[in-house]
Amino acid sequence: MRSATPKLLHEVCGRAMIAWPVAAARAAGAAKVVVVEGPERPLQASLDDGVTVAVQQEPRGTADAVRAAADHFGPGDMVIVLNGDHPLITPATLAGLAEAHARSGAAATLATAVLDDPSGYGRVVRAPDGTVERVVETKAPGDATELELRIREISTGIYAFEGAALIGALDEVRSDNAQGELYLPDVVPIMRAHERSVLAHEIDDASELGVNDRVGLAAVRAVAQRRIHERHMLAGVTIVDPATTVIDVDVQIGPDTVIAPFTSLHGATEIGGGATIGPLSTVIDTRVGARATVVHSYLTGADVGDRVSVGPFAYLRPGAVLREGSKAGAFVEIKNSDIGAGAKVPHLSYIGDTDIGERTNIGAGTITANYDGKNKNRTSIGAGAFVSVDTMFVAPVSLGDGAYTGAGSVITDDVPPGALGIARARQKNIEGYGERRNQRDSASRPADDSDKNVPQGNGSDSSDTRESAPSP
Repeated sequence: MRSATPKLLHEVCGRAMIAWPVAAARAAGAAKVVVVEGPERPLQASLDDGVTVAVQQEPRGTADAVRAAADHFGPGDMVIVLNGDHPLITPATLAGLAEAHARSGAAATLATAVLDDPSGYGRVVRAPDGTVERVVETKAPGDATELELRIREISTGIYAFEGAALIGALDEVRSDNAQGELYLPDVVPIMRAHERSVLAHEIDDASELGVNDRVGLAAVRAVAQRRIHERHMLAGVTIVDPATTVIDVDVQIGPDTVIAPFTSLHGATEIGGGATIGPLSTVIDTRVGARATVVHSYLTGADVGDRVSVGPFAYLRPGAVLREGSKAGAFVEIKNSDIGAGAKVPHLSYIGDTDIGERTNIGAGTITANYDGKNKNRTSIGAGAFVSVDTMFVAPVSLGDGAYTGAGSVITDDVPPGALGIARARQKNIEGYGERRNQRDSASRPADDSDKNVPQGNGSDSSDTRESAPSP
């Protein structure tokens, strides 16, 4: 991956790669999920409390990794082994493997696939009776013969084992290979030597294979995104242009919602039914209510109620709560504030650390100055209030229910309910100012000798008729 981030922590549609096979195993009915990782435990923070972590002290190969988890399963268990870098593995594939293994009575059942280009994968060598004789690794030169490299059936790295057979075979695995590692596929000939059969269960979808680099990561993400889109569309969501739409795996969307082009929905976002999101909107960890609209805006950590209108060009930051029927219009930023039902912040305003009551109207250019250099202070604006344009509230301050502000005011003191707060210098008109200024400018203008080089007697007007602009 050429990354400081461990491969299994790279995200696929909003979920760490390791969390995908864990989720698939649970959905397939696994009674216990064990993740094997190194002693530094980099994956543990991305795993929930229901996952058991087993530590492989040294990276000595896949058989050693399974051996590290051996304390967590017993002889009578069916043990399915997955690779953590197979994010597209589906519950249906795992359930199918488990059912095939349970019916067979074999010691092991391998999930295999036939690829046009099997490069890099272990090859499945069949016995004359069709059972699996062995799996030949191809990681390093010398692991496989030229003939074995021509085999197109590969091992996916997914196995179903009888617990007792697996425990016994792990003790007999040796590291006599080019890598000097303990390979899990080496349990196959060991089980056959004990006169136990090993079968193959072919899967049809080769996209369920692993990720080895960022090219593979992009390919896997594309498949995962298509599956997410299809799931939502089949549930009644309109995605106008899936090719320009990004939706994370845990996003929830209600029926009859329309997702317009160039929209991205991330994290734990929840969208109610009948909403319209986009175009050109990003929504992160935000709840959007039923029949709400979000147009050309950026929302993160917000709570948007039913029938709320957001945008265009709005920015809702964490802690922004917009109650039912409220509005955050063009070029409005709201942070850590509660906007009451039916209240409107139509345009060009910053609302931070503020409580606004129901049905209040906030005029254009309103700012709640919430930071005094040390602390964040709150502003309270009551219900049914009318805030005129270009009002600045210097928190902590309050405007009562039904109160007003005069346009261009800087409110530093509380305004009682029903009152009008005005805080601005009185206008003064100076009569005749323009004429006196023009006279002053003319008197101070230097003599213009620009006509010295103008030819005379050619019929042209040699006078300078240019007017100078007034000083600022």
